[in-house]
Amino acid sequence: MTDKEKNTIAQTEIIVTGFGGQGIILAGKILGMAASLGDHKESTLVQAYGPESRGGACNAQVIISNTPIHYPYVQYPDILIAMSQAGYDKFAGQITEDSILLIDQDLVPTVDAPCPAYAISSTRMAEKLGNKMMANIIMVGFTTAITQLVSTSSAEDMIAKSVPKGTEQKNIAAFTKGYDYGLSTLKGRERKAAGQTGAIV
Repeated sequence: MTDKEKNTIAQTEIIVTGFGGQGIILAGKILGMAASLGDHKESTLVQAYGPESRGGACNAQVIISNTPIHYPYVQYPDILIAMSQAGYDKFAGQITEDSILLIDQDLVPTVDAPCPAYAISSTRMAEKLGNKMMANIIMVGFTTAITQLVSTSSAEDMIAKSVPKGTEQKNIAAFTKGYDYGLSTLKGRERKAAGQTGAIV
């Protein structure tokens, strides 16, 4: 095994991107805290906002590692989570065929990725749950199911500690909604792969 392969196994780099008001930074924070405080790994978080805090572009760069992290900025994300078309367009050139892409399919309608892409209508699902602002939590659940980046118990624990008092159970229900959809998506792809040869689209 090469040093590069060892590093790939030990460290996962994530970019969560969208626009202000979606809870992008909170989603990144929850993933990082779940990894470090819950799963006892190393993690860093770098956040960036556009010229406007609400409506402007923003992103959270998260690194999760089994070993100390020496550089907190993501250059080529292993996982790109895009909740706006502008966010996807900004970082699409940095993903590789080994990356994983997760999108809100209603807000990122145009995708031409070299890697596996997984889609969920997180904003629409949040609206059906009665709060559009929980779309980021649904996406965290979806991401957890698809990537196994953090444990479900750690993610739920950090959600409960990060959301406004009195909304903990609703947000955990939103996480579960996204997680279950992610598991269903994976099972669907497994069935499709079993029934055909060639690439899975």
